[in-house]
Amino acid sequence: MVLNAENVRREYGDTVALDGVSLSVDRGTVFALIGPNGAGKTTLIRSLTGTTEYEGTVELLGAPPEQTDTQQIGLLPQSFAPPERLTARELIEYYGGLYDDARSPTAVLDDVGLTDAADTWYESLSGGQQRRVCVGIALVNDPELLVLDEPTTGIDPAGRRDLWRLLERLTDDGTTVVLTTHYMEEAEYLADTVGLLADGSLVATGPPQTLIEEYGGANRLEVELAKSVDPGEAERATEPIGTGVETADRTLTIRGVTPRAIGDVLDALDDAGVDYDALSWQQPDLESVYLTLTESSGSTDTATRANRMEEITTP
Repeated sequence: MVLNAENVRREYGDTVALDGVSLSVDRGTVFALIGPNGAGKTTLIRSLTGTTEYEGTVELLGAPPEQTDTQQIGLLPQSFAPPERLTARELIEYYGGLYDDARSPTAVLDDVGLTDAADTWYESLSGGQQRRVCVGIALVNDPELLVLDEPTTGIDPAGRRDLWRLLERLTDDGTTVVLTTHYMEEAEYLADTVGLLADGSLVATGPPQTLIEEYGGANRLEVELAKSVDPGEAERATEPIGTGVETADRTLTIRGVTPRAIGDVLDALDDAGVDYDALSWQQPDLESVYLTLTESSGSTDTATRANRMEEITTP
């Protein structure tokens, strides 16, 4: 076990930012933390890495955060601003100099796709390139545990996938990765385990596919009905197909429809003389889980205020 946390709690006065969060991460796996803005993700990352005070128990590589060998950990905070008048290469060299056995700057720059921009000042790089430099800084010590708070924010889709492949290679070699992200596709692609944080509580944890099967709901076919159609007639025609039928805002939704059954739905509508303008078939994914669980948990502003307080009080 590389990381283990039990009943982690963080309060700011009467505001509860983290409310008894427990999680564990195995070696060589990716744990992705998702959740709305203000849910407490950054506060949890800071608690897990010992960069803020907390109640509860945290162990990194078998020791409390304050006793863990920092040479073995790579950390990229959500807000990180290295000196702007250094080049990408100089920044990697500078931060590499903080460790006993740093990786080659050339190798790190190649890993994050910045070989051609190695000698460009940080301030002259695009936002996505700057974020890649920051990821490279977190990798320079070849860490056993890599903690990344929204690592691909601002990076274009192609660059994002390049970093995904890099993280895959790292975990194949035994590196453990903990990351936060707002990209559901990223969490679904990378993570062995996903934790969904809402209002300071971990409301669901598990492999992406398991969460999708448990919370994502059934496949559904949505049919945009013509204005002249009686919705009740459309519902009656398609009720024998799928596992549930409902209409809202002239959109007929039929749940539990497989791709092969789409033709049956269209035949039923045609036989009933029901006209439609468009249709779409949707399969549940991690975004469906995210929306279901965050809506069911309710959203408050308390964690948002707590995170703002954390930003103010943390040097």
